[in-house]
Amino acid sequence: QDSVRPRESQLVPWAAFEKAMLGIAELQAFAEKHGLGEEPRAELQQLLGGVVSKTRRKVTVRVPATTANLGPGFDCCGLALDIWNEVTVERATAFSMEIEGEGSAFLPRTAEGNLVCKGVEAAFKVTGKEMPTLRYWTRNRIPFAKGLGSSSAAIVSGILAGLALSGYNLHVRGEEELLQIATGIEGHPDNVAPCIYGGFQLGIHTGKRWWTGRVPVPHGLMCVVFCPDHVTETSEARDLLKQQVKLKEAVFNSGRVGLLVAAFATGNLEWLRSATEDALHQPQRAGMHKHLMPLIKSAVDAGAHGATLSGAGPAVLAFTSGRAGDVVAQAVSERMELRVAEAFLATADSIGIPGRVLITKPVEFGGYIVTETDSSDTQQRRSRIIYVQDEAFGFRTADSTGKRVQVLRLGAIPASCVCPSQYFGEK
Repeated sequence: QDSVRPRESQLVPWAAFEKAMLGIAELQAFAEKHGLGEEPRAELQQLLGGVVSKTRRKVTVRVPATTANLGPGFDCCGLALDIWNEVTVERATAFSMEIEGEGSAFLPRTAEGNLVCKGVEAAFKVTGKEMPTLRYWTRNRIPFAKGLGSSSAAIVSGILAGLALSGYNLHVRGEEELLQIATGIEGHPDNVAPCIYGGFQLGIHTGKRWWTGRVPVPHGLMCVVFCPDHVTETSEARDLLKQQVKLKEAVFNSGRVGLLVAAFATGNLEWLRSATEDALHQPQRAGMHKHLMPLIKSAVDAGAHGATLSGAGPAVLAFTSGRAGDVVAQAVSERMELRVAEAFLATADSIGIPGRVLITKPVEFGGYIVTETDSSDTQQRRSRIIYVQDEAFGFRTADSTGKRVQVLRLGAIPASCVCPSQYFGEK
């Protein structure tokens, strides 16, 4: 306190300063309120860095969508998709939650109800540190409650942000601590594992802890996802499942899980037609999702390698191939995804299920910190080291001549890219 004592005419209550000891924005507001000059303002900033050293003031995290089960791999298999949510969490004087994009009209904005907040809270609990007051800003591109891992994305983004803010590093090799925290909230690894690590993840419980391993993903694979306008509660879809299964059903799925892994590992995508079949959850959920079986048939008939319910639904995902580089610059005739997308929409329209189609691809990396800001003196060496990864992401619409096609191509857009208005639909 003595080291930053202001001039006599600028004396302010110490308690008021303590409340402002959070970040640069709060410090500037505090200085303006109490009429502090440049010299005491700079000294206050230096003290702020000393008090909360080795912590971060603000962090931005990106996490991918995921599709779980992939047919027979119930609660075990999952694949990360190139559709991203972005979350920024910052130390603050009062809690606030701002949500943009998918699910913004439905997602809770309370610390008790929002899964991002639960993830942050779980991270601070692991570190043994007191949970600070935070403000949150989320930009959601992952469709909400469609079976594309929006809940897992929220959990993982919160955990990553909480660990970064607390300055705590986890052990991965031999322990996979982040996976243990996330599955402790989610209950199973099929979505959280690929959200954390990316790619195709196969997760099991060893009897002591959750474990996951990577399965190679063939180059050029694309994912065509039909997203109905309606949503599905995962708990309701899970209630439809039987607690006991017949031996022939277990054998059916065991063989197809092995074939699924083999198809991805060897690149024999023609195997996916059989490898995405299931006897444990899709037949039981077909009554809830009347579009499921018709859409799977239409996708395969249109040239997809295989198709399956995404997670608990209602989204249906089909696998196609032929992608080489950026699909916008590649001849459509070399790929099948638009034909499958059109087939999805035609079939859905014929049975009265309104929706849209997303065309995306698997992504080999999972959630990551885009930017972080240390709460430290700007003159210190470490404060001038900032981890920065790809900050640009967005969506583009693609049109087809003739029949109406509602297609969104989601993926990274270079930071230097100028996106004309025609690339963006009603949203």
